[in-house]
Amino acid sequence: MELNSCIEHTLLKQDATKAEIINLLDEAKEYKFFGVCVNPCNVKFAKQYLKDTDIKIVTVIGFPLGQTTCESKVLETIDAVKNGADEIDMVINGGKLKDGEYDYIVDEISAIKTACQGHNLKVILETDLLNQEEIKTACELCIKGGANFVKTSTGFVKNGVGAKAEDVKLMYDTVHSAGLGVKASGGIRDKEAALKMIEAGAERLGTSSGVKICG
Repeated sequence: MELNSCIEHTLLKQDATKAEIINLLDEAKEYKFFGVCVNPCNVKFAKQYLKDTDIKIVTVIGFPLGQTTCESKVLETIDAVKNGADEIDMVINGGKLKDGEYDYIVDEISAIKTACQGHNLKVILETDLLNQEEIKTACELCIKGGANFVKTSTGFVKNGVGAKAEDVKLMYDTVHSAGLGVKASGGIRDKEAALKMIEAGAERLGTSSGVKICG
């Protein structure tokens, strides 16, 4: 498996300029990355800019805290798909997970999956904030909710590690038999780290260091 075909080239910082977005999109074309991951306000521009390529447009919903209402996340998703998003990465409500409100989690994932209109839905678990049992439970809820992927991290947790190989392996072991994939994201900054994630079971890598990894 070529690493570039796994990478979702990512720029999600809150002060990203148009010039930086264009640079991201140009790098994605040069290195033939699987996709780009941008904030919702940049989806329409990215879709138009990459219209003659096979590069997927990925965006984030309820980002980065996951604490907006289900209804808000659904509306965000509908808007993102309308603007050209090919895949949706939503942030799970970590408070509801820790409170054991599992029906809420499943219902939210299901509602957002419906709003995806057939596009892939990845659910960001924010593994830095979860123990191993909570990660496994979250993965099981993602299966019930109809998600297509589980994803490690937003990369926005203060002092967070991001993706860890042991977490990726646990996620893979929990969801693989149900047909879900794993996206490792957060702190993947070099080829060695990328390969560790692939070996642990990741099918996709979210990283802003794709050029360094594949260069």
